[in-house]
Amino acid sequence: MTQHVLVTGASRGIGAAIAEYFIAQGDTVVGLSRSGVAPEGCAMSLAVDVSSSPSVSDAVKTAIAAHGPVNVLVANAGITHDGLAMRMSDEQWREVLATNLDGAFYCARAVLSSMIRNRAGSIIFMGSVSPFYGVPGQANYAAAKAGMVGLARSLAREVASRAITVNVIAPGFIDTKMTTGLGSTTDQMTALIPMGHLGTTADIAGVVGFLASNSARYLTGQVIAVDGGLAMGL
Repeated sequence: MTQHVLVTGASRGIGAAIAEYFIAQGDTVVGLSRSGVAPEGCAMSLAVDVSSSPSVSDAVKTAIAAHGPVNVLVANAGITHDGLAMRMSDEQWREVLATNLDGAFYCARAVLSSMIRNRAGSIIFMGSVSPFYGVPGQANYAAAKAGMVGLARSLAREVASRAITVNVIAPGFIDTKMTTGLGSTTDQMTALIPMGHLGTTADIAGVVGFLASNSARYLTGQVIAVDGGLAMGL
């Protein structure tokens, strides 16, 4: 059955790969991003600032009006603004929390009404191994991603009786433009991974696809690390 899928942060990297995965499955995909850019094949692409509740609400209303109830939300939009905590500015802290955590909440809240009426749905938050592994310079990012776990588990309890699942994927080091620009640091990161190589955006997209499928209908409130073994036992 064709699904109506919303993907935030769909303009590049993991978000684009996720959108392309669902497009290949024949689903109706709406890509949301700051730029309004989304992969070819998306039924709609909208410019959205996920840190703004009105911006998110307007975009979701537009998507539902055009394509009906949302079946799958992938809250992937996120930013980093690294720096040691003692030197981290209020702006660095607030901007990362606003986009990564507030944005995830705004998006989930916006789609829940349609999912509850439909008595079905899947919400997938894009977390990170950062809060479990401990990455220096990422106090803001790790706090946001850790908060996402609490958000997901509270929501999972609230909506489980309506056959709506809420889960978190925690990627490790993934081969994207961001990691490509790290130079020798990439080799140091790779040495920490038991499987000996970075993950790909397709690795993440495949797990997202599983969580959005009927095969995962009894799986909710979970954190799934896709990290080559980096954070075993998280």
